[in-house]
Formats: sequence, structure tokens, C-alpha cells
Amino acid sequence: MDVDINVHMCNYKGVNRMDEGTQTYIETVKVSDIPWHRLTTTYGRATDFPAHLEVLWDMKDVDAIDAAGEELAQNIEHQSTLWHATPFALVFLLRIFKKAVEEQGHNEIARYLVEELAELFLIIAECIRDGLILEHADPLPSFADMLNEEYLWSEEYDEDEDICRYEDEEVFPDDLFFSFYYYSLQVLLLCKPLLDEANEEEGKLLELLTEIDH
Repeated sequence: MDVDINVHMCNYKGVNRMDEGTQTYIETVKVSDIPWHRLTTTYGRATDFPAHLEVLWDMKDVDAIDAAGEELAQNIEHQSTLWHATPFALVFLLRIFKKAVEEQGHNEIARYLVEELAELFLIIAECIRDGLILEHADPLPSFADMLNEEYLWSEEYDEDEDICRYEDEEVFPDDLFFSFYYYSLQVLLLCKPLLDEANEEEGKLLELLTEIDH
């Protein structure tokens, strides 16, 4: 199928404006507000995300950061697919990135974390860019709408039940699925002022986000 990239990028430009409600949500939502155990990831549910995020926030041990970071990275993106947990994880990864940027001048672990998160954010941004050249639904009206009961998975995790649910062709409604990308983008756009254009990885991320947001 031929895709008119210009048309879809124009459609995208019409919906990517940051509104006050979205920014307020991103800046104020708490880890405890998110039902992580009911959000899907690459390999299951996001139940352990709060613990992994806390390890990154503490910035105390590189090995622990590597382990936690790998778990998060592998479970929020896989082969250019983003998941229900992705935009919510990015909210808190953005806060961790901001803290690390502020502390990197006197903290080697913070400097290392800035590099690792910039690389992860670039991967996510590339997934979003690639998704936007395809035909897509409109996103849900608000970030928090992705937590509506109708979209959440069961309270109790059952691997067999989850596998059966994935066999449904409409496991994620179109507007919900595009919201994974749209609201992930909204989070990443807020990191633009934190990026150092002189740094190779951060410069690439800034260039890509500016291109998408143009």
C-alpha cells in the first residue's frame, strides 16, 4: 500500500500540540496512581515497574541500574511496538532524566544514566516517527483515559488468560493503541529543554523530536 507521508505528517501535526491538561497530568501523576499490574508490556504486565523506577531514581549502583533499566527497556518497546505501560513508564523516566541531568556535573552515575536514558528515548522516538507515517486513529482525548476500566487487564494475572486475550484481533482498540504512541511523544517532547545539543546521542534525539514537532 502506498502511503502519503506528507498527508499523515500533516494529520499528526494537527494533534501533537501539548495541551495544559496533558502537561499537568505528566508533571503531577504519582507512581501509586498507576495500576501497573493491569498494564501490558512486551513480556507480560508492568507489576515490577515501580521497583525498577525506584532503582533508577536512587542512582546508587550502576549494576542495579543496568538490571532495572534493561527490564524497563525490554518491556516498553519491542520491534518498534510500544505497549500500554510505555507512556506511563516514560512519565517517570522523564523525571529521572531531569534529576540525572541536574546532578551529572558531580555524579558519575547520574552522567551514565543520562546517556542510557537518552539512548532509550531515541529508540522510542524512532518508533513513534515510524508509526506516524502510517494511517492511524485519533488518540484518546486525555492521557488518563488510557486507564479507563474498559482498557485495563484483569486484577489477577493469569498467563493463559492473557495469551487468549492476545488472540483477539482487536486486543487493543485503535484509538487506545495509537494513544500508546501519541502520549509517549507528549512525554518525550517535554525533555527537549533538557537535551544537550553538543552531545551526540542527545543531539540526535533533539533533532528527531524537533522534526516530529515541526
